[in-house]
Amino acid sequence: MRVLVTGGAGFIGSHTCDRLVELGHEVTVLDVLAAPVHRDGKPNHLTPGVEFYESDVRNRDLMRNLLRRADAVYHFAAYQDYLPDFAKFTDVNVTSTAMIYEIAVAEKLDLARIVVASSQAAMGEGLYRCAEHGEQTPDMRPESALRAGRWDIGCAVCGEPLEMLPTPERIANPQNAYGMSKHGEEVVAVNLGRRYGIPTVALRYSIVQGPRQSVYNAYSGACRIFNLHYLLGGAPTLYEDGQNVRDYVNIHDVVDANVLVLADDRAAGRVFNVGGGTGYTTQEFAEIVRRQYGSDRPGRISGEYRFGDTRHITSDIDALKQLGWSPKRTPADSVAEYAEWLRDMPGLDEILAEADAKMRSLGVVRKAVT
Repeated sequence: MRVLVTGGAGFIGSHTCDRLVELGHEVTVLDVLAAPVHRDGKPNHLTPGVEFYESDVRNRDLMRNLLRRADAVYHFAAYQDYLPDFAKFTDVNVTSTAMIYEIAVAEKLDLARIVVASSQAAMGEGLYRCAEHGEQTPDMRPESALRAGRWDIGCAVCGEPLEMLPTPERIANPQNAYGMSKHGEEVVAVNLGRRYGIPTVALRYSIVQGPRQSVYNAYSGACRIFNLHYLLGGAPTLYEDGQNVRDYVNIHDVVDANVLVLADDRAAGRVFNVGGGTGYTTQEFAEIVRRQYGSDRPGRISGEYRFGDTRHITSDIDALKQLGWSPKRTPADSVAEYAEWLRDMPGLDEILAEADAKMRSLGVVRKAVT
């Protein structure tokens, strides 16, 4: 097929393009190459053989011309950061998606599939259960609790500790601007796809890890931060008490899912979680990275926290497993491959300080008063 991949120079996009070309598809990439992710312009990992256009996904004329030539679309391009650019999240992530469908309907395009990249952030704090009062979907933890070092979420009725559950796709309770925009993108894509007969799939990625994950983007999380600390001979700071739970999924498992839903008609019209299937505390993940580098310095717990972080979240991946997909790689596999990719990369010693200063200047990293 002729496949258009927006954001195809990025982390998930470029790996997906590699696989699509291997499978014999004709691939066109549209990417704006925005900083900080693409601070040095076009990356050297851009898939050989693709047709490349450098432009914004909201460029209507270019998008119309590219869609006319496409049989299928992967829409990975997105705005993601900690910056309080609330309108920009919606403008880039939701408006660009709506425009794809607007063009497809107006041009009467016969698209075999549109796959949009969503996020675990669409589920917010996820699903919990109180032994007495049943299932609950908590909202964001209040600043007063975080400042006092009260990290865990209690029952909204009785205050007793809640049991974290793997969160299925039926839960949508985003608590930050990025998550809200991704949920909005899902709703736009799936519902317009159903209404106008355009087979559509939305994939909610958990924390994706592996090589090509930008070292310049503060958003990119624990794998980048922990690897850089240990590579440079230090030890990372673990926010809160280090017991936050997350699930991590390897980039190659993500690509397997991306390719599966392109061909499997059972996926059309649905939202799927794409996760690692196992929860790890931040401390456990830091230990995986520490062992990769042979360091004797464990992660440091300083009582700091990131305002807006979820306490725990893991994705229920049963729906996608029913289509024959399952995660095959471990976080240790992801860390080893990322560490190899970082090796000999210049200028890494400056990146951590820059990212930390940025997060503190925005008021994202804060200190509990206990």
